[in-house]
Amino acid sequence: MSADKVFHSRSEGIPSEGVKDQYADGKAARVWKKYIGDSNQRTQNYKDFLTGLLRKHNCVKVLDVACGTGIDSMMLVDEGFKVVSVDASDKMLKHALKARWEKRKDPRYDEWVIEEASWETLPRDIQSFLPGATFDAVICLGNSFAHLLDDYEDQRTQKMCLENFAKVLKPGGLLFIDHRNYDAMIDSGATPGHSIYYNCKYPVDIKTSVLVVRGKPELVALDYCIGATADGEISEKSEFRLCYYPHKLDKFTVMLDEAFGNKAQHSIYADFKPLDQVENPAYYIHVMQKSL
Repeated sequence: MSADKVFHSRSEGIPSEGVKDQYADGKAARVWKKYIGDSNQRTQNYKDFLTGLLRKHNCVKVLDVACGTGIDSMMLVDEGFKVVSVDASDKMLKHALKARWEKRKDPRYDEWVIEEASWETLPRDIQSFLPGATFDAVICLGNSFAHLLDDYEDQRTQKMCLENFAKVLKPGGLLFIDHRNYDAMIDSGATPGHSIYYNCKYPVDIKTSVLVVRGKPELVALDYCIGATADGEISEKSEFRLCYYPHKLDKFTVMLDEAFGNKAQHSIYADFKPLDQVENPAYYIHVMQKSL
């Protein structure tokens, strides 16, 4: 269902056609960049989890399919990986391109590829600027995949995009993809204020709304309010809304397995720990290993 038919899901200036760019007005992109900080503010648990598994499986060439402002990609470039970064939001990519320019004296950044691409046409888009390319790993983290809503009420677009992620992986390659614990959010109507991904230094309030259509949760809206700071770095209160499809763990697990033809090795983590070690996680992280 298109969320805008029944619920004001977008900040002013965001288009309602095609794959939704929820950062299209530029404001949310700027504030989001402040919220998540730079690569130095990524949590050590996240960095160790991601780079540890990449190295364990001898991954070198990594595709970041939701690079946003480029923070995760920069972390991986700094760690010596060869990174290709794509995003559907040109407003977010502007920040990534600026970051690459600022690092132009670092030879590791000469090979960082940044391009605009859509999940719906990902294999074709990749071929347009890197013919024949496949990747050791694909990452889609930070609750990014949940931005893709369910306009047809059968999740066909989400399934197609997951299949596209699998197509650009080499045999034996890894897909890292996550989602918030929407099962708990739907039950409680609340969102954890902390993030397992970044150490935000600003005061943040997140208001949670759950849209239920014909008895089924169809959308979760998060209203972010980031307060002004005493040092003047954020001069006034900033507010924006982001909307997500509420993926439930069991159904998303099945959908991922099917995207890989039920032949991939599928591991699930809770806040970067084994699933049985965290009772009520903020995030679930899925790691798919494509069959050889």
